[in-house]
Amino acid sequence: MPYVLKRFDVIKGERVEDFLVDVVKLSNTLALKLLQKGRIIDDKNRRLQKGQTLKTGYIEVSLFEAMTKGLNPIFQTEHFALFDKPSGLLVHPTARSTQYTLLDEIRYYLGSDASLVHRIDAETSGLVLVAKNGYSQFILNEMFEKKAFIKKYKAVVEGEVKEERLINKKIASSNGLIKLKMQTSQEGKESSTLIRPLSYLESKKQTLVEAIPYTGRQHQIRVHLDTIGHRIVGDPIYGLDENFVDSFLKNRIEKNEREKISGASRLLLHAYYLEFSFLNRTYKFSSQQVFP
Repeated sequence: MPYVLKRFDVIKGERVEDFLVDVVKLSNTLALKLLQKGRIIDDKNRRLQKGQTLKTGYIEVSLFEAMTKGLNPIFQTEHFALFDKPSGLLVHPTARSTQYTLLDEIRYYLGSDASLVHRIDAETSGLVLVAKNGYSQFILNEMFEKKAFIKKYKAVVEGEVKEERLINKKIASSNGLIKLKMQTSQEGKESSTLIRPLSYLESKKQTLVEAIPYTGRQHQIRVHLDTIGHRIVGDPIYGLDENFVDSFLKNRIEKNEREKISGASRLLLHAYYLEFSFLNRTYKFSSQQVFP
């Protein structure tokens, strides 16, 4: 379990953030982050705030203890690192009971100050960029806000995609049974994806496409491809009966049943290319993973 609750007897009169650095041995950045997120409580179960003076008793600190399964960075510099995430792995815990995520490997290899610059869905495989310190986190996060990255994906979709197509359809949350699901809607946020066919497999009636998202909405590529009639093979959410989707999300679907209904044992969407400039140098990365 990544989150553990640790107890420390207080030093009377010391400010809580100083105690966390001097005694608990947290970095100043992590200490302030945990205080902000309410993960430091006193012996009366009250959240402690920055600047508070410790009095008596003890405090409890909710700490993330990283584990590793050997998924190490494929590239790193002093300021950032790159991971090639497999399909089926969450990038970070969705609950304190979540057992293992990419964040485990990030913190295991890079320390507590490392943080995700962007995210990809658990079902999607591919490149994920990580900042190693506060300086790079600020710059890289700002670059993502300004869309200063080139990201490219490969996907296997149903049917034949005959020509390049730019999809401009607004995306909003679904109002159906599946709350995780997104949909195209005039009330949604502006969303744009370029789809380019790479090859067509006649025997399976499937096309390998390149997808370039110009905006970063949740499930954007999946929604856009499904809405033009080219659902991604293996997608367990889009283009399927919502009762099946509900069962899948509640882990009641066996692997062979999923493959039979969705077309594959995993979502065939892969973040294969990432390009950006940092400190006057241009970086271009291409993932070596391939679909099964």
